[in-house]
Amino acid sequence: MPIVSASTGLHETLALLTSQLHPDANHKEDLVFLKDVFSERSLGYLMKIHDKLRQYEKHSPTPVLHSASCLAEDVEELQNGAMEDDERELLLLLTTPHLKAVLSAHDTVAQKNFDPVLPPLPEDLDDDLEEESVKIVRLVKNKEPLGATIRRDEVTGAVIVARIMRGGAADRSGLVHVGDELREVNGNLITHKRPDEISQILSQSQGSITLKIIPAVAEEDKLKESRVYLRALFDYTPYEDKATPCQEAGLPFKRRDILQVVSQEDNTWWQAKKVGDSNLRAALVPSTQFQERRLRYRMKMGSFPTPTSLKIPTCKSTSPLQSKTSHTTYTGLRRSFRLRKDRQSSPGEPQTPDANHTEFLIYEEVTQYRPRPGERPRLIVLIGSLGARITELKQKVIAENPRRYGLAVPHTTRARKCHEREGVEYHFITKAAFEADIQNGKFIEYGEYKENLYGTSLESIHRILDQKKACLVDLQPEVLKTLRTAEFKPYVIFVRPRIYDSQRKLSKKRCPKETTSSWEDDLQEIKQSAERMDECYGHWVDYVLVKEDPASALAELQAVLERVQVEPQWVPVSWLRS
Repeated sequence: MPIVSASTGLHETLALLTSQLHPDANHKEDLVFLKDVFSERSLGYLMKIHDKLRQYEKHSPTPVLHSASCLAEDVEELQNGAMEDDERELLLLLTTPHLKAVLSAHDTVAQKNFDPVLPPLPEDLDDDLEEESVKIVRLVKNKEPLGATIRRDEVTGAVIVARIMRGGAADRSGLVHVGDELREVNGNLITHKRPDEISQILSQSQGSITLKIIPAVAEEDKLKESRVYLRALFDYTPYEDKATPCQEAGLPFKRRDILQVVSQEDNTWWQAKKVGDSNLRAALVPSTQFQERRLRYRMKMGSFPTPTSLKIPTCKSTSPLQSKTSHTTYTGLRRSFRLRKDRQSSPGEPQTPDANHTEFLIYEEVTQYRPRPGERPRLIVLIGSLGARITELKQKVIAENPRRYGLAVPHTTRARKCHEREGVEYHFITKAAFEADIQNGKFIEYGEYKENLYGTSLESIHRILDQKKACLVDLQPEVLKTLRTAEFKPYVIFVRPRIYDSQRKLSKKRCPKETTSSWEDDLQEIKQSAERMDECYGHWVDYVLVKEDPASALAELQAVLERVQVEPQWVPVSWLRS
């Protein structure tokens, strides 16, 4: 090994180390990789910069002057007379925007002018506050909210700080705490103002805000950030919620958004942030208990006519039970569709919601799942509305890459055709055997068409997954409730066709008058089918694929499947705990 002294720079040390790397038979690949990394020109430049900065740090440099920008402006006066080449080059450099910015930054650092200029603190206090411990807090904020909510004490009438929002101006200062009594804002007494008036004053104040506070008897510690992640199962708009303590402090979110809950200390309003949002300040969201409580109340009062619950009213069947062979395409309507024979109600029966037993869709606790090499792939479930033609999409994906993707071979009771092979197009079994398998719960779904039974078995799915292939299935969405387990970890893709207004206009031009109405009805039915499926089952969906055309839909689906195999995804936390 080379001898390295204390004065040797990091760049020189790296160069010496690189020269000593000689790959051997056992670690050849690792050492070649390491040598390539150390030989990168960009890394060498960074090391040189590091060495220079360390040298300056040892000498503790101080600025020679505090007005480099002014000096540069004086030099510009040289252009009034004749200039040499060096003078002309210097003038050109000093007038470039980047160098002007560097000189301005230099002057700021040299003058140590980092903090905003604040007005002096008041010299006298009110007589009625002399015997109390008063804290004068001065905060600086721009257009962001203060990050605190207030309430009126029912007994004393005092204005109390109710919450401190994580990441807000108040939280970052560390000077305002829950329970503090607020007396003045910018010198204005606020004890007789309503909380909404005070909130408006705070939100409209810009720059320096001076607060006169009576500290709480026991100041609470700063909130400790939790690591609870929830998938929202409903849309929320705080500006439409009259119950929120402060609309500006509310967090709007959409169904399927991932929320990080940073505080659950309040049983009614939690503090949360949206994952992926650049805003570091937490905001308020209704807690599970509070949201469930008011939904039950609305249901009892009759103002919640369509309950969103886990006991989903079965939507009209919209995708056919399709079976595709290498030579022919067999398509039939899903008739007499059943999930289990012991099911208490048939899919067509209306279900009356019970406010005392309904499990409302509010939040689902999730965590990140990272696929590991050698692990069974996640089950890929495709659901689609009318016009999605997901069976063709699925078959094209498998045909283009049969080594990575597989198809669960369905069972049927119909007779085998001459070109069909057992276990390839179908598993052909007798009706008695099929009904016995139904009783034993071997099918995740099954249906009847022209007096023949068709079904997809759990065994056929396991067979594909055990081969380390991703199994693609297109199923009735009701089946998802059975498949959403740690065993399958299904990734659900909702395929819906895009309907343009231009399609309607084109139909009027090309279609005869007698068929235009029928075409319009078809488009409307496709649109309603997609909306109905999204309303009933959208909370189980991981990705929505809007189908523009077959080619782009295939490319998008293949890209999604690639990401599922390698990138982390949010899954129910119970899948990884079981």
